[in-house]
Amino acid sequence: QVQLVESGGGLVQAGGSLRLSCATPGRAFSSLSMGWFRQAPGQEREFVARINWSATVTSYADSVKGRFTISRDNAKNTVYLQMNSLKPEDTAVYYCNTHPPNNYYWGQGTQVTVSS
Repeated sequence: QVQLVESGGGLVQAGGSLRLSCATPGRAFSSLSMGWFRQAPGQEREFVARINWSATVTSYADSVKGRFTISRDNAKNTVYLQMNSLKPEDTAVYYCNTHPPNNYYWGQGTQVTVSS
């Protein structure tokens, strides 16, 4: 199994910011659309944001639109998620994957906790 490695999570107060990173294992991923997903306790995993291979097209869940920004650096094999104006309801484990997601690539995720 190929795992993507997420990092950058933590505990932050409401209104704060975090930047998540996702390290992909090789250049093969630079030609794929990538996405961020999250799963809150007791809830299904949900889509957060996606970016195409050339970073020219992005899309977001309505709940994060205007607050989160997805980006990528193909030279570094890394995908980012800049999260601003965080809310308690953003608390979840955040995962990256291809978009659409491939079950073969789910990693451990990174925990984001937003306190009120």
